[in-house]
Amino acid sequence: MASYHARSNSLPSRQHPISSQIDENLNRLRSSQSASTSSSIVQNLNGLQDLHEYVEMLLQLPQSQQALAQEQQRKCVEQLLDGSLMLLDVCSIAKDALLQTKEKSVKKAICKALKNLKNMENKDGENGDVISILRQVEAVTVNVLESLLSFISGPEAESKLSRWSKLMHQKRVTSAEDEIKNEIANAEATLRSFTKSENAKNVENVQNELQNSEECIQDLEQGLESLYRRLIKARVNVLNIVNC
Repeated sequence: MASYHARSNSLPSRQHPISSQIDENLNRLRSSQSASTSSSIVQNLNGLQDLHEYVEMLLQLPQSQQALAQEQQRKCVEQLLDGSLMLLDVCSIAKDALLQTKEKSVKKAICKALKNLKNMENKDGENGDVISILRQVEAVTVNVLESLLSFISGPEAESKLSRWSKLMHQKRVTSAEDEIKNEIANAEATLRSFTKSENAKNVENVQNELQNSEECIQDLEQGLESLYRRLIKARVNVLNIVNC
C-alpha cells in the first residue's frame, strides 16, 4: 500500500503496521518488566511470543532483508546473532532449573545466566530502524528472563546472593505479598515445615502447595518452550538473510 512505503530503499518506515505492532508490544512489556509473580511472568512470556511473531514478520520484509544484508551492518548483525545464542542458552538454563528447583547447582547456573544477561545490556549505537528494533526486542527479552530466573531461585536465594541486585535494571524489592505468590518457594517452605513438625494435619497443605508449584512450573515451561522456538526461528531467519 502506498501509505506504508519505506522512507528509503533499505529501511522500513517506523509507521509500517508491523513496526507499530512491535512498538506496542515493546511498550507493554517494558511497563511490566518488574513482574515478580508466576502469573505476571507467564503473561510476559506470552507477550514475548507475540513480540517475536511480529519480529518474524518484520524479517520477511524486503526492506528489512536489504538493511540487514548491507556490509556496513555486518558487525551489528553479528552482535545480534551472538545475543540470540546467549538468550537460547539462558532459556535452556531456565528450563533445566524448573526441573531441578531444589538443586543447589541450579542456583549457581542461574547466577551465571544473570551475569550473561547483564553483559547483553546497554549496547550503544543506533544503526537504522531494523537493527534498533531487534536490539529493543532483545532488551525486553532479557528483562523477562531476568524476572523469571529470579522467581525460580526464590526470595531466599535472592537474599543470600545480594549481588544479583546489581545485575538487574532496577533493584527488585520482595514484599510479603510477592513471597506468598511465589508458588515454587512457598511449596519448598511448606515442605520443610512439614518435615520438621511431622504433623499429619499439614499433609493437605503440603499437597496443595505442591500442586500449585507443579501447575506454576508447567505454565512457565510451556511459555519458555514457545519462546525458545521463536528465538531459534528468528536466528535462522537472520542467518538466511546475511548468508544469501
